[in-house]
Amino acid sequence: MTEAFGLPALEQALDALTTRVSSLRETRSAYPGDPRSTLDAALAELDTARDLLDSALRELRKAPKRSGERESGSQRELKLLRQVFKTLPVPLVVLDGSGTVRRISSETSRLLGSPAGYVIGRSFALFVDVSRRAAFRSHLTAVRQSGQTVTFQTRLTHQGRAHTVQLALTRLVMPGEPHEMTAVLVLPLETQVSQTPPGPADRSDSDLVMASARRQELLSRMTRLLLDEDSLRQPVTVTRASRLLASEAADWVIADVVRDGSPRRACVLGPVDKPVAELVRVVENLNPLSAPLIAHVLTSGSGGVVHEMLEEETLLGGVPDGPPLLRVMGAASVLCAPIQDQDGAAGTLTLVRLRDREPFTLADLGLMEEIGAHLGLALRARRSFQNRSQAADALRTSVVPRTLPDIPGFEAAAIYHAGSSQVGAEFYDVFPFSGGWGFALGGAAGKGEEAASVSAMVRNGLRVLSVWESDPGETLRKLNQALVAQNNGMFVMAVAGFVKGRRIRLSSAGHHPAALLQPDGAVRFTAGGGVPLGISPEAETYDEEITLSAGQTLLFYSDGLVASRNEHGEAYGESRLADVLARCVSQSPATVVKAVEEDRHAFSGGRVWDEIVILALRVV
Repeated sequence: MTEAFGLPALEQALDALTTRVSSLRETRSAYPGDPRSTLDAALAELDTARDLLDSALRELRKAPKRSGERESGSQRELKLLRQVFKTLPVPLVVLDGSGTVRRISSETSRLLGSPAGYVIGRSFALFVDVSRRAAFRSHLTAVRQSGQTVTFQTRLTHQGRAHTVQLALTRLVMPGEPHEMTAVLVLPLETQVSQTPPGPADRSDSDLVMASARRQELLSRMTRLLLDEDSLRQPVTVTRASRLLASEAADWVIADVVRDGSPRRACVLGPVDKPVAELVRVVENLNPLSAPLIAHVLTSGSGGVVHEMLEEETLLGGVPDGPPLLRVMGAASVLCAPIQDQDGAAGTLTLVRLRDREPFTLADLGLMEEIGAHLGLALRARRSFQNRSQAADALRTSVVPRTLPDIPGFEAAAIYHAGSSQVGAEFYDVFPFSGGWGFALGGAAGKGEEAASVSAMVRNGLRVLSVWESDPGETLRKLNQALVAQNNGMFVMAVAGFVKGRRIRLSSAGHHPAALLQPDGAVRFTAGGGVPLGISPEAETYDEEITLSAGQTLLFYSDGLVASRNEHGEAYGESRLADVLARCVSQSPATVVKAVEEDRHAFSGGRVWDEIVILALRVV
């Protein structure tokens, strides 16, 4: 078809081409087992379409550029050419000298699943399967240089659609255009459509609203996960966040966290339905800074980056002595968002989608930046929680011994529950002193670090003063002077006892009386009493001395035990304690304290408001 013809003949030829292309499509559907003859005929029709466009171009070149009626005729020819391009029944793309899309036909938009406004301005190579881009670029260069038409088979992927196609590339010389262009005719041979949401060209307003709702739901789920107590107590925050993202938003998730000034790989998750275990291990061992995209987000401070369609495969670096990592993954789209801290990026979240999924968008990047900010806050909260936990552990160690020493002639056991406060103010201790053994139990009125520090001072003060004092009453009176001198408004209820042989000297400063379990099951209580330490300069303690015999058990307890309440508001009390002890005749101290705690637990329904300390000594 080399002769030139006017508007009527061109319209007639276009109609005939449309009819023949429709027939070829019907034939391909009816006889899928014999694609060869259909392919040959389709390639012939591509040549016809090209000749048709050439004829229209020649008509445009011959049209004189004059004003008036002749100019309007030229405009009609131009309008015709645009209409031909728009309604051409085969996908057609026009590329500029750099390979960037400048025009597409309606059929091309339908094939790719994206509107013209999305495709135009992008490199056409981005729509070619990553593994075949190099070959496409070589063919494109050959067409530009030689002017010869090139036809070859390749694969296009976009919006979850994969097409095996035959491409015909032809050089175009446009009137008035200083640069040559390239026409690309696309003949689909095979199409695969994934079960992903439709692309931008197919989405209705309700689809867009649902997509936005799904992003909000993911953000809400992430927030609930990060606020969970386990995320604060255990080093699983980043891993749990990555697992959620891998299940909902990406095929690959790579999380990096800055520790001691250097980025460290924290988590790598790949597709669960693919054999990628070895590749996961390779990615785990890579230096995060070897990935240009991650290094840029960590150091630039300008937010995240999204590559809807991959043009550069080296964004995440490469496998050792191998190809780019993104190529090995089969990636089609990638984004990287910072984990924000008050001092800058505390890490990154890198998400990768494969070729059979819809690519990331700016909306996805905005969501991941928000998640990165939430994750940064969670990591900061966890560090603060960790620091406070370490301080609490140190304070707890200062008021509660790690183990009880062996006391000659006695068995000893204790139970301690911190209650609702992370830092306890109750203390107990068993320690040696000149000529015997000492023990103490008590607690500052109040909760938190200040109360714990006062209790620690009393506990350690008893140990120090027992070096010179053999009387527990005198020891408590000197501690009272120290507390009053500090004038911090804190007071301490305490009981101390010094043991020599089987004789015990007790001194109480506002503490509960000890319970004495006899071998016959009888239970009596010591006097207790006195005034708590730190209230008055003149200490008022109650002192007594008891001598124990074999089989007797002396039990000390904190206010948190007898003050525990059940669902009716009733207190546990010393009468119930005595009943439990009466059932523990001849039992070891460990069994006794366990029995008391289990009974209290059953009584209060497992609730613990105040600290509970139980210390038992039994003569053997």
